[in-house]
Amino acid sequence: MEAFMTPEFWIAVGQIIMIDILLGGDNAVVIALACRKLPAHQRTKGILWGTAGAIVLRVILIFFALTLLAIPFLKIVGALLLVWIGVKLIAPDDEDPHGNIQGSDKLWAAVKTVIVADLVMSVDNVIAIAGAAQGAHDDHHMLLVIFGLLVSIPIIIWGSQLVLKLMDRFPLIITAGGMLLGWIAGTMLISDPAVARVDAWTWVPKIPQTDAVKYAAGIAGALLVLAIGKVIVMRRGKTPAVPHA
Repeated sequence: MEAFMTPEFWIAVGQIIMIDILLGGDNAVVIALACRKLPAHQRTKGILWGTAGAIVLRVILIFFALTLLAIPFLKIVGALLLVWIGVKLIAPDDEDPHGNIQGSDKLWAAVKTVIVADLVMSVDNVIAIAGAAQGAHDDHHMLLVIFGLLVSIPIIIWGSQLVLKLMDRFPLIITAGGMLLGWIAGTMLISDPAVARVDAWTWVPKIPQTDAVKYAAGIAGALLVLAIGKVIVMRRGKTPAVPHA
């Protein structure tokens, strides 16, 4: 019970909720598109069943992700992926991933569309949430994941429009989210068993597992994501537009 009262637990909870809001904003759009052709009396059922299925699937994926992160070198790969996801958050592509989502007038077909689309689009969420959960006590990783998802899902579904408006009005929120992913990437990388365990993989350089090193790695990861993202945005801004015929 004492572990639930530690700052590390609640910091990890806050990170998971923020990650879900920033990276899970597409979920509300997916649900709306998949259920748009349902009769009015079935839309609520489609939304609820599709969301429930997506949550269960995501919890299972994160469970496997947490297990896999115990394998040497996978945290390093996950950290690099998180840096890439953070950069994409700060400097997003212009392509719209929602164009291929087809609505259906059948309830269970719409539910299946929601679940499949969420599976395809949730890879970034799974990696980021698994990384954030690493900051808490080992016995509470899955509890953190489930709690964070349960808190953030209603925010995504019913508050998605408000969240999107806030992001449009205060772009700093998105930048802070990208830097948060960079922070998690930095702390994840130095905790990989290959660089943390001095009694194994002796050919790999070891990193001291102190709080100072952890914070330094987190800051370095956050600044790296910010720098790469800003460079990409600046380069895109300098690219001359091609005139249309």
